Amino acid sequence: MQPQQLLAALATGEPLSGSRLAAEIGVTRAAIWKQVEALRHRGVLIESAGAAGYRLPWPIQMLEESSIRADLAAAAGRRLGALDVYWELDSTSSELQRRGMAAPDLSVVLAETQTAGRGRRGRSWLSPPGLNIYLSCLKRFDAGFASLSGLSLATGVIVLRALHVLGVSGPRLKWPNDVLANGGKLAGILVELSGEYQGPCAAVIGIGLNLRLTPALREQAGQPVSDLADLAHGVPPDRNRAVAALITSLIEGLDQFEREGFAAFVDEYAEHDALRGIPLRVSSAAGELDGVGAGIDARGALQLQTGAGLHRIDSADVTVRRA
Repeated sequence: MQPQQLLAALATGEPLSGSRLAAEIGVTRAAIWKQVEALRHRGVLIESAGAAGYRLPWPIQMLEESSIRADLAAAAGRRLGALDVYWELDSTSSELQRRGMAAPDLSVVLAETQTAGRGRRGRSWLSPPGLNIYLSCLKRFDAGFASLSGLSLATGVIVLRALHVLGVSGPRLKWPNDVLANGGKLAGILVELSGEYQGPCAAVIGIGLNLRLTPALREQAGQPVSDLADLAHGVPPDRNRAVAALITSLIEGLDQFEREGFAAFVDEYAEHDALRGIPLRVSSAAGELDGVGAGIDARGALQLQTGAGLHRIDSADVTVRRA
């Protein structure tokens, strides 16, 4: 018995007894209990409902390739290089990197859960199965690394476009690669480049988007966080539909970036810039710098107005916090 079988059986949110689950899946009640504990260990909130058995506190949707493809815009479906859905991976980005040149352009990999998901500067990314979206997309570019300036910021705009399609408004962008809502992190973006400086090269774009966070996950995050359930009165968008909107937006947006560069995204980014006009403290290996956020420049560098003048911060290897 695999844990995904049990999670799929509980997906409706209705209580099911251990004996019924055992009969439906074809295992012993002891095996059901073992997998319940395994899922709880992964961060899935499975409640004990007394004699009624087990239940999730809310319905979930398991990722289904066919459902995702059915919801893709027609043009995006034709451009999609590959779509693979896994129960578990170390990380979706690592999977695309392992494929190397064998992976078609605009390949997308998803996982219900990651064992070694990573964010900026190697930070771990919490990834319980059945709750959120963990996705990576491969985009190949004929030009070199220099032409990809601002790609992570453009990806933030692309995520906001997808959320707009889903009827979610209000999230903002925190330089260089976070999406915020209600003062907490809603999504994280990680762009990893490979290839030649002068070209060709490839970008693996990893996105983690919170649809629903349990209280335990909020506590483990170590920072303010948010999810789409917060923004949708407790009922986040259908998970497969959300993935389809995100993939469609990625394909359209990355093609636009390839044609027009970051210039096509500057105004949209500025409209949703969470740091503009905010007192900030920028920390790096060189020390700390205090000032007021002054937007971004045409290349995507953070601009910080200080008493000594305007500073531009290009490196993403810094920490930016409210002062």
